Amino acid sequence: MSDRQHGEDLDDQNAPGEEGGRESIAAGVRTYVIGLVLAGLLTAASFAAAGSNLIYGPAIPVALIALAVAQMGVHLVFFLHVTTGPDNTNNVLALAFGVLIVALVLVGSLWIMGHLHHNLMPMAEMMQRQR
Repeated sequence: MSDRQHGEDLDDQNAPGEEGGRESIAAGVRTYVIGLVLAGLLTAASFAAAGSNLIYGPAIPVALIALAVAQMGVHLVFFLHVTTGPDNTNNVLALAFGVLIVALVLVGSLWIMGHLHHNLMPMAEMMQRQR
């Protein structure tokens, strides 16, 4: 097998968002179109889940969260090219750090608001809780 054939076989083994050494423009555009179609399908599925009676009412938020996580995965792989390759370690660490910071801000804000609600509640409500 020649080097050219071996190189083409290696390009076929790349993940959808991973940049190959010899990737053609058509293959790059095809990757973006696949990502666009998948993101559009997930968006349409979200609207269908929220606007129809196909899903049991209390389960709609869970379905929307699952579809949102799937769409984040599509965006990370097809548009931001975050894969598990060795050259993407810094990107994955930066993404994990960003998620950690957002989670800390969200949890901290909810904790502060809960304490403020308890400590600054109206007098009538406070008197009812003490009884």
